[in-house]
Amino acid sequence: MSSYQDQKNFIEALKRYENKMDEKERNFFSTTLKRDKDEEDLDSISFARLKELYTKYYVNRKKPNLDDLFKK
Repeated sequence: MSSYQDQKNFIEALKRYENKMDEKERNFFSTTLKRDKDEEDLDSISFARLKELYTKYYVNRKKPNLDDLFKK
């Protein structure tokens, strides 16, 4: 997978978490969205920050325990 495709996937996944970001992260993310709309590849530093946000908000999110749904 190319880094551009990774960039697209990270941005799509993070759109749902934008309201949970602090102001600095939200500003970076909105700038990244604008760059993505212009189909601009991110430089290595910006891509690393995007990957950090992805790890922080998407990968490390709390997953529901499905066993709790079936307890009586």
